[in-house]
Amino acid sequence: MSASRGEFSSRLGFIMAAAGSAVGLGNIWGFPTQTATNGGAAFVLMYLILAFCLAYPAFMAEILIGRYGQANAVTSLEKLSRTQTQKRFAFIVGFGGIVCAALILSFYGILAGWMTSYAIEAGATIVGATSVAEWAVSDSVARNIFFCAIFMFLTVIIIRNGVEDGIEKWSKRLMPAMIALLILLIIYVLTLDGADKGLEAYLNPDISRVLDPDLLISALGQAFFSLSLGTSVMVIYGSYISKKENMVTIGAQVTFIDVSIAFLAGLLVIPAMYVALEQGVQIFAEDGSLLAGPTLVFQVLPSLFDSMGQLGVFVGLAFFILMSIAALTSSISMLEGPVSYLVERHNIERKTATTWTGIGILAISFVIIFNIGTMLDFVATLATEYGQPIIAMFCCIFAGWIWQRNSLVEEIKQGNEDVESGVFWKIWPWYTKFVCPLAIAAVFIHSFT
Repeated sequence: MSASRGEFSSRLGFIMAAAGSAVGLGNIWGFPTQTATNGGAAFVLMYLILAFCLAYPAFMAEILIGRYGQANAVTSLEKLSRTQTQKRFAFIVGFGGIVCAALILSFYGILAGWMTSYAIEAGATIVGATSVAEWAVSDSVARNIFFCAIFMFLTVIIIRNGVEDGIEKWSKRLMPAMIALLILLIIYVLTLDGADKGLEAYLNPDISRVLDPDLLISALGQAFFSLSLGTSVMVIYGSYISKKENMVTIGAQVTFIDVSIAFLAGLLVIPAMYVALEQGVQIFAEDGSLLAGPTLVFQVLPSLFDSMGQLGVFVGLAFFILMSIAALTSSISMLEGPVSYLVERHNIERKTATTWTGIGILAISFVIIFNIGTMLDFVATLATEYGQPIIAMFCCIFAGWIWQRNSLVEEIKQGNEDVESGVFWKIWPWYTKFVCPLAIAAVFIHSFT
């Protein structure tokens, strides 16, 4: 690997960066939301099973493609191709992942801006800046543009500094801070009245629901989304890993961290909803289902914080700082995908490529903000329910059908010489070739119908 590309300086650096990419709003917001609307503990159980049985193999396919190619997503996939037709297909898949990452970041920045605005509101309330607090949570175009721009600025600053001094450095700082905040909030919420009922709903599965098709599809979709699959992110992160590292172990560690933090997020949010119910806050919709999505994060939980009195302001501040950190660790990975493509394929200097890519994505965000009623859900659905499953499925096809088996095993043996005698090599190629593409296709078909 050329020194100019950069490389993670340690295994911990990659794990923190990859886990940071995987652990975002999809875990802290999306997972509890999916849990609340899909049977509680039954969803949790199937999510954990599917994350390791299906999402982990697909995750391994992407990071192995990246480490083999030692390049951006397009070039790495092209290096696996043997014919001109395969190379064209590689370009479509690799560039499609880059576009998908950019689209996700365009709406992700808006949501992250909302998280930041609520953190500012809590902080302003603490210091007595009432007018600032009110404006920070106002439903206005100016507020949305301001906080979205602030968030994108932070993302650009980190990526401009490269792999080791930008992505790795800040991932090592932000991830521990996020985990510490999450655990402290869980400890506090579990001491409140009503939390025991939330724990029961979260941890006591209704076995009759675990094979419900809608629940299974939702759990699988959440597993793929939370691991940042299908966005070129894990391909490019894989390309920054040393050839000496054991990829099987690293992939398992990142997956474990990802699902663990998703589980912890549910351990915070679901009991907090029942604490809110105990204090008179509405958490059920008219049809009897638990409220979820923006209603949960921006109405139910703030109402809970308000009911706690003066202490609630500090709890709210900690919660929305947690959400903002989770969003930032993911956004830097999504920006790295298109930036790495411009730097390596078009020889554009990193800081220039980062700045102009950030401005371009921010412009898309502004268009969404001015048409937020229709475009936010449209772009989110296009990127996450259609784009991600398709790209992830094609990456599995590359690893399972196009990548020559001898070359594949030689790549895995770098850092793990005994891989052929282990369980991983006996199962993973078969999973990648058949099971993962079929499972992802099922998610896509379900989304389409």
